[in-house]
Amino acid sequence: MSGGISFELNEEQGAIRDLARNFSRDVIIPAAAELDKTMKFPQDIFAQAHELGLVNCHVSESCGGMGLHTLEGCVIAEELAYGCSGVGTAVEANTLASMPVILGASEEQKKKYLGRLIDAPIQAAYCVSEAGAGSDVAAAATTATKKGDTYLLNGSKMWITNGGVAQESGGWYFVMAKTDPSASAGKAFTGFIVDAQTPGITVAPKLINMGQRCSDTRPIFFDNVEVPAENVIGSEGNGFKLAMGAFDNTRPPVAAGAVGVARRAMDEAMQYASERKTMGTTINKHQSVAFMLADMAMNVEAGRMLTWKSAYEIDQGRSNTMYASMAKAFAGDACNKIVADAVQIFGGAGFNTEYPVEKLMRDAKIYQLYEGTSQIQRVIISRHMEARGPGGLAP
Repeated sequence: MSGGISFELNEEQGAIRDLARNFSRDVIIPAAAELDKTMKFPQDIFAQAHELGLVNCHVSESCGGMGLHTLEGCVIAEELAYGCSGVGTAVEANTLASMPVILGASEEQKKKYLGRLIDAPIQAAYCVSEAGAGSDVAAAATTATKKGDTYLLNGSKMWITNGGVAQESGGWYFVMAKTDPSASAGKAFTGFIVDAQTPGITVAPKLINMGQRCSDTRPIFFDNVEVPAENVIGSEGNGFKLAMGAFDNTRPPVAAGAVGVARRAMDEAMQYASERKTMGTTINKHQSVAFMLADMAMNVEAGRMLTWKSAYEIDQGRSNTMYASMAKAFAGDACNKIVADAVQIFGGAGFNTEYPVEKLMRDAKIYQLYEGTSQIQRVIISRHMEARGPGGLAP
């Protein structure tokens, strides 16, 4: 009797992993420290990744893409983040912006806007968060008022990844805006595709972040921006559902990015611990350090398996909301513990920029924040557990 579960990648998935791993080793890692220092967006690297098919890999074949599943996206995300999670986030931002289009747009809209991402290495951005509406998405105040065959967008968005480069490259935004102030959150918002160079859009200067410094993160302002009614995704009132539904598809790759950063920190710590000597032996022979490395390995493996589980569920056409939140919360928290322990193993050397663990520690924090904080993930998980009741997690 053969088993029904496999934890192995198939031949195609293994080839995708190797492609991303080699690209990370040969292109991203050599550039990571300089990108962190200059905070320059990695356009050249993005273009190379685009040419290899490592960007927008979720876009369907009918729109010119590869039509890969979420699991393959996770495999790529882990490898890119291993090299530099700022580069990985620049790539993943296109996925996040595209997902509401994939989920709810017409075929004409998909071919027009997703096709543009395939045709050239341009960027797209997901414009939902606001200064007063981060985790509380329903508090978003940006409005869209219909006027004839157009909508007038007014308001602002905050912490928008790829926000500036999307405009510079001739890309586009997914924007969630309120179209019915009297309706409940589930029906008050509408999703729009907005060309990033539309008059009335102002992109503020790049925010200087703690980590992932080559990522382009900006505030964006909309002042009577005219958006054609044909750029509504689906129908009016469907925007909140689209914005939240995107996370079921994008939280697994974000969790995979956290696994990649954690794995890199573990590898750096293992290498250093095998060379650094104290008290007549390398420090990996000291139980205190050996146990830290063992904990790292356990959490990397557990994070990856939970991430793959969340990806597998949605690839099977099942709801993965709870598992996506589990993966995001666990991997993000584990990553932060692992990078902190890696710095500890390096000791004083880990506190300066000579070794990459200092950067990894700064890069890791965002995994507990963006696409829903670790606390919000626990809210989602607990609500699903309550709905399922005792025994609801049994296989």
